Amino acid sequence: MTNALELRNVEKSFGTVIALSGVSVEVEEAKVTCILGDNGAGKSTLIKTLSGVHKPSSGEFLFEGKPVSFESPRDALAMGIATVFQDLATIPLMSVWRNFFIGNEIRVGFGPFKMLNVKKMKEIAKQQLLEMGIDLRDTNQPIGTLSGGERQAVAIARAVYFGAKVLILDEPTSALGVRQSGIVLKYVLAAKDRGVAVIFITHNPNHAFLVGDRFYLLNRGRLINRFERHNVEIEELTKAMAGGKELDTLTSEIEAVRAKK
Repeated sequence: MTNALELRNVEKSFGTVIALSGVSVEVEEAKVTCILGDNGAGKSTLIKTLSGVHKPSSGEFLFEGKPVSFESPRDALAMGIATVFQDLATIPLMSVWRNFFIGNEIRVGFGPFKMLNVKKMKEIAKQQLLEMGIDLRDTNQPIGTLSGGERQAVAIARAVYFGAKVLILDEPTSALGVRQSGIVLKYVLAAKDRGVAVIFITHNPNHAFLVGDRFYLLNRGRLINRFERHNVEIEELTKAMAGGKELDTLTSEIEAVRAKK
């Protein structure tokens, strides 16, 4: 089966600084591919490379089996690669339905007499949110009145409605509590169930394990491990994420210090 998206031995450098080195990633449709890494692992550079902000310095970027090169995020979005960044890019004082359609407004009329079709946009926004399991009484309420998890859910539903084939989520649960994180993870699975290939980028192995089908571990711009859902347990994933032998050594050193007190 052809992958929805694939990177082959991709590198990205900024002058003498190598941000990504030899990164190969396979993303299947209707699957959740998790990329895990701590701060400084190269996640931001990888996101920007996938979303069309950066061009790879070398290597191949394939979309639906064909090599592609994006000049801007708009090019990536036009092909069906949508990115929901951590800061969401929503306007808090604007209504939910306006945020849902921002940049893609439906208009009626001709020429200079075109007007926003508010009724239709409200109906579509409410229906699409319902299909993702988001039941809002009033899509006219400011999106800033929603919880962080609900705003993430609106952003996911918006991307799916506007034809995302690949949905990249940048740390969607990092600033959320347990309940709100659960809301977002539920909508990640809802997007997957609708056939979207989801790339879930996070530093939290517990959240990744709840939804992921494939896991890549990124460290200092390199992929250091890859796991499939069927051959990894959360303990192994957490240990690999935390540094494996380095974590064991650190634990021993801390225990030795505590023993002296």
